[in-house]
Amino acid sequence: MHFEIVGEITSVETFAPGRGIRELSRLKKIYGKGRWRKRKGIALVRLPDGSLHRAEIHWYESTGRGKKELKIKRFLD
Repeated sequence: MHFEIVGEITSVETFAPGRGIRELSRLKKIYGKGRWRKRKGIALVRLPDGSLHRAEIHWYESTGRGKKELKIKRFLD
């Protein structure tokens, strides 16, 4: 699903660091080595139809690489 984050992500927390990530070998293969973490947070997102929703989003993050593979996990409204 394509979406755009409007504003900033709040309530950010790490719930799977390093080896706790199932996709770790794939992430290293695509983006390179690093201290990978799977994170989640709450954000206001704009969908392709223009509607705005609050949603829980998940992503992978590594030092120096930023947020990768953001996805909407669930809508909160």
